[in-house]
Amino acid sequence: MICILYTRRDLLEAAAPFCFMAKQIVEMEIEKVAMELPDTKTIRLKWPEGYDPDFKTGQFITLYWPDTPGYKRAYSLSSCALDRGFFETTVKRDGKMGTRIVDWAKPGDRMFVIPPTGKFLPVYEPNKHLICVAGGSGVTPFRAFVREATRRKLETRITILYSVRTTNDIIFNDEFHKLELDNSHFDFYVTCTRLHPQDPWTGRRGRITPEWVKEHIHDLSTTVFYACGPNELVGFAEHLVLVELKVPKEQLKTEKWG
Repeated sequence: MICILYTRRDLLEAAAPFCFMAKQIVEMEIEKVAMELPDTKTIRLKWPEGYDPDFKTGQFITLYWPDTPGYKRAYSLSSCALDRGFFETTVKRDGKMGTRIVDWAKPGDRMFVIPPTGKFLPVYEPNKHLICVAGGSGVTPFRAFVREATRRKLETRITILYSVRTTNDIIFNDEFHKLELDNSHFDFYVTCTRLHPQDPWTGRRGRITPEWVKEHIHDLSTTVFYACGPNELVGFAEHLVLVELKVPKEQLKTEKWG
């Protein structure tokens, strides 16, 4: 019998290629930026040559700047898995990372990207109805949901119930309305919580309520609920779906953003 002894270093070196493949951190150039709102910016990160990741719509990436590798922040992808050659994420001016991206990020800048991960995934089945509850920048992954469903001409029904302070805070307003025209299975509804009484807005006012959500449920057994945004909003959705409606937890997917 031949006995071979491996040192710890031998084992680490042997495992290194597999670890790298599992979590490949890539430096990417910011190819394009777009100010969606005065405090919200979409950045497009260009994939380097030969980079072709396998990921799913609804996942998030983690970003950091080359000069501050210890400070990382995760952001949902606002682009979908059909968008190839780049990642897009839409960032609100919040905290150190959000402020730097919104105020300073420009084409030509470079960031490090930890590949997409996460389980906040759309259930694209013909008989399913996805009710997506969003607050503020929590609407960004739902843009990706609808983009993919529309391009693939899926029959999955998607309803977005979106809470913002005022009409000036609606992210992707024009794109969502265009997607409504392109996709008969998609509906986009907005409610404003802090409008002046004299504001000409003719849409809904006030917070998202259980009654408003229930208005859009057609068959509870085929409905999948999604909630993305502030902790308070997600907590509301969890209580409504799991406690009031007594829906199995498998029919609820959430993303809390602090």
